[in-house]
Amino acid sequence: MSSMSSVAGLSKYIKTLPKTKYTILGILILSFIIGSIYYIIDLTPNQGGMLDFFYGGLLGFMVLGVASIMSGALNQQVIKSLHGINLKIKHSMFLSGVSVAILGIFILGGCIISRIINVDIFVNSALFGLVIIYGFNTLVFWATSKVRFTVAAITGFIQPILILTMYISISFLFVDTSFIGPVLIQVMLKAFIASVIFVMAIYAFITIIASPFKKNLGIGVLDLLSLFIAHMNEGSNSLEGLFENMSEAIDTIVTFVSFKTENGIKALFISPSVHPGPLGDLGGSNMPTILANRFDHFTMVAHGPSTHDFNPIAVSEIDKVENSVKTGLAKVEYSEDASKFIRYNSGKANIGVQFFNDGMVILSTFAPEAVDDIEFGVGLTMMAQSRSRCKVNDSIIVDCHNSFTPESGEVLPGNSEVFQLMDVIDKINPKPERFEIKVGCYEDTMGDLDKHEGIGESGIKTMIVEVDSQRTAYVLFDSNNMERGFRQEIIDAVSDLEIDEIEVMTTDTHTVNTLSRGYNPIGIAKRKEIIEYVKISINEAIKDLEKVEVGTGTSKIENLNTFGPKNSTELISTISSVVAVSKIIAPVLLITALLIVFIWIFYGGL
Repeated sequence: MSSMSSVAGLSKYIKTLPKTKYTILGILILSFIIGSIYYIIDLTPNQGGMLDFFYGGLLGFMVLGVASIMSGALNQQVIKSLHGINLKIKHSMFLSGVSVAILGIFILGGCIISRIINVDIFVNSALFGLVIIYGFNTLVFWATSKVRFTVAAITGFIQPILILTMYISISFLFVDTSFIGPVLIQVMLKAFIASVIFVMAIYAFITIIASPFKKNLGIGVLDLLSLFIAHMNEGSNSLEGLFENMSEAIDTIVTFVSFKTENGIKALFISPSVHPGPLGDLGGSNMPTILANRFDHFTMVAHGPSTHDFNPIAVSEIDKVENSVKTGLAKVEYSEDASKFIRYNSGKANIGVQFFNDGMVILSTFAPEAVDDIEFGVGLTMMAQSRSRCKVNDSIIVDCHNSFTPESGEVLPGNSEVFQLMDVIDKINPKPERFEIKVGCYEDTMGDLDKHEGIGESGIKTMIVEVDSQRTAYVLFDSNNMERGFRQEIIDAVSDLEIDEIEVMTTDTHTVNTLSRGYNPIGIAKRKEIIEYVKISINEAIKDLEKVEVGTGTSKIENLNTFGPKNSTELISTISSVVAVSKIIAPVLLITALLIVFIWIFYGGL
């Protein structure tokens, strides 16, 4: 599993929150229950029975429920007015609801302990709970809303202050006024000092984990987190601006096969050595669809040899890929010559080879074994070796990307898979017999399936290549890899159709990776429906067969702004190291702070 996609898997922690009205209802019900339980087990003399249940519920409703709903509305307005992001009313209200639940645990816990030890610690346990939710709210605002620490810290006070104010007001009017005055000042001062202690521990923790990001990458970790959440929640591409600060310009290539009739280009098969990532709609994640839509004819954008190092940092960078293809197309020479599709294998490496005019296509897969991306340098080696052996001008290398497990690793220089690829290329017959060629095409967006089934915007595209009565189906899913074994299931399912060979590929689009999984390969669900789409596409493409001429090309892409080999690795290693260090620092720092706060509140001298 690639490191970048491991990080993308953190998106599983971003969930769709309930509607605001449901959260408000939940807050009111929860606060009533907390108040009722508190009154039932409270030490102070009371009437008992249902009357206590009702009085307690009403008190909880007013103190916790109404105050928290008010804070949910105020928090959102304050953050918005100070140009914070991400905090919509449903998020703010949900945060208030979670805070009520946390505070309720401390209130009821304090009541239970009070009953056991016969000492009233309600005020102290409630204060401790208020300090906890203050720190929690401050951390959420600071980490997700792209506001300064001081803004988050001040906004974090809103809910605790409203709850305290509501409690004091009700106590003054209806319950007890004995603590008003000096005692109130002591309680407020104790709570304030405890809050400062706890929030400074949070500040120290964030500062420690933010330092490596600033030093190594020149970016703020909270900016990265805030903009990532904004993309997941709203589709915002503001994160691309942050990527520019750590981008690296590279040179790479794009290879292609063009099929034309007397009416012009009929089909285009492109394999760019540019990676369609990192995720969602950021950078080049939707490149297979965006690039294909830039051409007026049927266009398949396969997955060329590239890793997350070659993720474009902005959608606009795809323009450079488009321009390189169009520049190359203007130079293509066509002929009617093509070879049959032939398979070769060595070790785990399997390739399907077909020659077109002065070029060749190599479809590479390690299925039924599972691997991830083929690194660009490995792809260049394959191109150079195959061009030299077969005396062709262009070698279109395609990483079929069709066999996935969570443990799949990239094919990098030095891996045994590299030498297996080199060995299998040496087996290619360099001078196969040539014949005339026919091509038929079909595409379907697979409208009743979407990213939940691992299907991207382009759905399925199928091209049938007929050479000397041999029909080969090139089937391309707009997906990020394929569940291990599903490729063979598809091949077996279409064995009775009017084709002789088939290879199933995925574009590796990362637009489907905005769900709970860092990866979201096709074949996890709806396999029967997907196979039916394959059958339909093959039959329809056969109906479209017509004689064509074919040409190949290779174009250089210059100054493509990407994550880059150094920065991509640096980003992942920095995140990994921060996560590892946080597992140690966070418990030590925060537990120590909470212990000091606990001692101060329960045993302080005020």
